[in-house]
Amino acid sequence: MGWQYRNVALALCTLAFTATMVARLAISPVVPSIVADFAVSKGAIGLALSGMWAAYALSQFPSGVLADRFGERRVILTAVGVTTVASLLLSLSPNYPVFALTVVALGAGAGLHYSVATSFLARHFEQVGRAIGIHVTGAPLAGLVTPVIAAAIGARYGWRTAMLLGASVAIPVFALFWLRVRETPPARPELTLRSRFELGPVRELLARPEIRYTTAMAVGGAFCWQATASFLPTFLIEYHGQSPATASALFSAYFVVHGASQPILGTLSDRIGRDAVAASAFGIGVIGYGTLVVASGLLVFAAIPLVGIAMSWGAPVQSRFIDHLSETERAAGFGLVRTVYMLLGALGSVVVGTLADMAGWMVAFGLLVSLLAIEFLLAAAAASRASSGPL
Repeated sequence: MGWQYRNVALALCTLAFTATMVARLAISPVVPSIVADFAVSKGAIGLALSGMWAAYALSQFPSGVLADRFGERRVILTAVGVTTVASLLLSLSPNYPVFALTVVALGAGAGLHYSVATSFLARHFEQVGRAIGIHVTGAPLAGLVTPVIAAAIGARYGWRTAMLLGASVAIPVFALFWLRVRETPPARPELTLRSRFELGPVRELLARPEIRYTTAMAVGGAFCWQATASFLPTFLIEYHGQSPATASALFSAYFVVHGASQPILGTLSDRIGRDAVAASAFGIGVIGYGTLVVASGLLVFAAIPLVGIAMSWGAPVQSRFIDHLSETERAAGFGLVRTVYMLLGALGSVVVGTLADMAGWMVAFGLLVSLLAIEFLLAAAAASRASSGPL
């Protein structure tokens, strides 16, 4: 595979990730309108969003198994296709139960993409931290424009029209990926799907010290990421008194920094170590989220870039997973660990939404500060022991 094709494939994988993220991120800026339309609480919307992220997490392991059996290209195309259909159906939801079920279906379909695309890239790029760092910019790339556009469309035409953003991006990406990315041969076509879901190998992989420790690092980070993606605009509106337009602009600014810092942190992790870079990201998060909780005025604006850097923890931490998985394990193995840490992290939406309803935003976002402090200690401990061998 030549370098030009590799770069095209990397770009299209990133765009596919962007498409699946646009559909999900279009929901957050219009949460107040959805709450009002369906006459439900923020906790109820948080429950639906947690269901979406849980379904997204649960899709990770099966996606890797399917890629081993049928090839990455087919699985990625399926993810983008399901995203398109779910986005269209969201705009037609007649009530909250249908909306919630469709949101969960959106998460399940979108979840087929990431692990498969990551294993595909890891097989073709030596500097895996850099490749993963570029790939994960699909999320902040979506976040750069989605909040502002979704908020504007929602204000003018209603939240249902805003839900169509996902389909409008996914359709051309599907076509480009279909035309430009070659069919990928399955890595393990001889294995039956049933054999890949046997509990013994699953338990063995998750029990490895390196995988277990990295999963612990990822859980808190994923919890904070999910909560931020679900409620940062609403937090800025209700806790800091920002207008919806300003809150959406700050949400976009968060994703700008998030996108710019992902490749940087990934490249740094290739050069100076995964744990040191992860610890730096989590430590910056303690400062950023702490400022959002206790400060006001211009300090809120200054905290947003710190939050963006903090939520780029995925580049070093995910690369740490790849470092400890063999080439034949990467698709299903990385999908498995992503299912575990994202399933637990998906609780971020419902926990933070419920805490906001019951105790206020200070308590809700204060929880994120505490979790990031724990993640900082975990990563810092791993960095300090790096010289004695991998954990």
